[in-house]
Amino acid sequence: MKVLAIADGKVALVERPTPHPVADQVVVKVAGTGINRADLLQKIGRYPAPFGWPADVPGLELAGTVEATGDRVRNLKAGDRVFGIVGGGAHSTHALTTEALLAGVPGELDLIHAGGVPEVFVTAHDAMLVQARLRSGERVLIHGVGSGVGTAAVQLAKSIGAVTIGTSRTPEKLERARSLGLDEGVLASEDMSAAIGEVDVVIDLIGGDYLETDVSVVRSQGRIVLVGLVAGASARLDLGLILNKRVSLRGTVLRARPDYQKAAAMSAFAREVVPLFATGTLRPVIDRISPLATGEDAYGAMASDTTFGKIVLAPEDSA
Repeated sequence: MKVLAIADGKVALVERPTPHPVADQVVVKVAGTGINRADLLQKIGRYPAPFGWPADVPGLELAGTVEATGDRVRNLKAGDRVFGIVGGGAHSTHALTTEALLAGVPGELDLIHAGGVPEVFVTAHDAMLVQARLRSGERVLIHGVGSGVGTAAVQLAKSIGAVTIGTSRTPEKLERARSLGLDEGVLASEDMSAAIGEVDVVIDLIGGDYLETDVSVVRSQGRIVLVGLVAGASARLDLGLILNKRVSLRGTVLRARPDYQKAAAMSAFAREVVPLFATGTLRPVIDRISPLATGEDAYGAMASDTTFGKIVLAPEDSA
């Protein structure tokens, strides 16, 4: 098989032995695999893969067909269309994972496009609907609304009848997010709190000084979930305001969780999110599809922050 391997801060296509599954393991022939910010960090040595996953092959999500299964796999068989999250190794023509980290892909969903779905929709669903407990009629603020997780969060929020407010540094991304159901777009700035107004829930994909805005705009007993740190890992907070408002502030990360917790998140995704793709309520937001062999250029495009939605690598084009 071919994989995108990290060496000297870059990724390049190399040959590796195709793995053989045992027990509950599954080998997936990858049709599409999305690039995520964690992959960029791993590429430069700042986010090592969890134990047991490939140390030098990034890729946290995939879609494809089952090629082989271990003897304890219960529900999947060769040829099944699947997608899922992994701890690494998805940027390859074949990937080894476990049955619990996979779900069936609806027939209506293009298999290459599906490679850009699991990581962002599992993250958005878990952060916004499970942890923040967003409900119909509530106002949710999504920082970085043009990102992969941002575009997923807007769609999920609209699917339950919540009111969505999104921020971005570029007007074009706000306008494009309106086609996904964004109700209010706010151009990111130091004094954006007034334009945002009060919200019940904040999904913060940016971090840094944005957290000060979060505390300012969230209502009494509001919920803030910090998902990303694009703007930095430090912030100044008015702790008195947090106490007086009785704000719930929590951080979340998907990749570093043990596999049994990832499996629980995937189970909720399969049960509550996947059916919405079958009905057309949700859709992948794909900025571009690139051959696996052009991974270094695709990573550069991701790092530029000019993309809207996901970049998906297509291994078949590199075979």
